[in-house]
Amino acid sequence: MTMHQIFDGVADGFEITGVIAMVVGFIVAFALAAVRLLRGQGGSFALLRTSLGGAILLGLEILVAADLIRTITSEPSLENVGVLAVIVLLRTVLSMSIQIEIDGTLPWKRVLTQSGAAVLTAAVAQERERGRPNVAKTPDAGRD
Repeated sequence: MTMHQIFDGVADGFEITGVIAMVVGFIVAFALAAVRLLRGQGGSFALLRTSLGGAILLGLEILVAADLIRTITSEPSLENVGVLAVIVLLRTVLSMSIQIEIDGTLPWKRVLTQSGAAVLTAAVAQERERGRPNVAKTPDAGRD
């Protein structure tokens, strides 16, 4: 097995991982929104939109990594570099527009930047917290 074949396999693995991240993210986003809707809580559409955007961002970041691996390990040519540049440019513009939709602000105006994974993780954590029963917040709660 040659190094080129090994790196092609690695790039294929990244591509599969990127697609799986998006599909799983879509399922999680719809499940979170459905739970919020069934509980009668507001904001299910906003949660769905934010979670879907996070899943797409995560998948795009992984797919860019796969493209970089493929280009670096392929035969060096100006055409390959040009194709990579166009792919990265398109995915970057798409990622930025999705991030602007999620955050409601330009990326360079945000104090803290978040990746697609961070957005999706925050949505899951927020839903977990909403699903927990209220517990007394005093230090002596539960002691007998």
